[in-house]
Amino acid sequence: MSAPVRGRSTRVRPANRRPKSAEYKARRRVILRRRLVALLSVLSVVALAYCVFFTPLLGVHQVDVRGNVALTEDEVRAVAAIESGSPLVRLDLQEIHDRVAGIPRVAAVEVERQLPGTVRLLLTERVPVGSVKLPDGFHLVDSTGKDYAIVPAAAQGVPELVLTLPSSSDPATRAVVGVVNELPEKLRPEVVSVAATTGADVRLTLTGNRVVKWGSSEDTARKGAVLTVLLSRPGTTYDVSAPDLATVS
Repeated sequence: MSAPVRGRSTRVRPANRRPKSAEYKARRRVILRRRLVALLSVLSVVALAYCVFFTPLLGVHQVDVRGNVALTEDEVRAVAAIESGSPLVRLDLQEIHDRVAGIPRVAAVEVERQLPGTVRLLLTERVPVGSVKLPDGFHLVDSTGKDYAIVPAAAQGVPELVLTLPSSSDPATRAVVGVVNELPEKLRPEVVSVAATTGADVRLTLTGNRVVKWGSSEDTARKGAVLTVLLSRPGTTYDVSAPDLATVS
């Protein structure tokens, strides 16, 4: 019996194992390209956010003031204290609002961002309903009773308010302002002054040195209607403090 023949062993490659194909390489390139695009997108967003929040790229370049009448734009800008170049999106609009609203002449203010680099301040200034003559000048008083400005001459087109110390917390001021606010339009041009020392003793002085005893500010609309009728009668003193028992003397 002959010995078995020893030959070199041969390893056979499985039929399903093939070198990497061109299709595989193409898919690999697509995946890498997508990852690169995603990375660049993230970096772009980070860079844009940094520019918007931390650089002057979208910073404040203009403060636009609207609605001012007596106040100048520079006065408002100085109080607003908005630093040029400050990132627009990081501005604290409430703080700016509070600073501008603290100006005595300002009744209301709106603060707006306007891209790419403008802050707009929309003001409503106080309007006087009368002026009070005091040793340091004429104090302007608005419809809320606030004493908000001192000027060298009486305000035009509104009556003089005769008060000891104008203030929105003063009963006499509140009564006088309450009467002036509700006076009939037809009667307003004839009112020269309105005076009070308490909240219940309002007196009007009309053209021709006529005096109106008004009393409190209650029932002002009713008193105004009655006075309009009474003024058709000759007299120097008109008492409408009790409108149902009004008199002329």
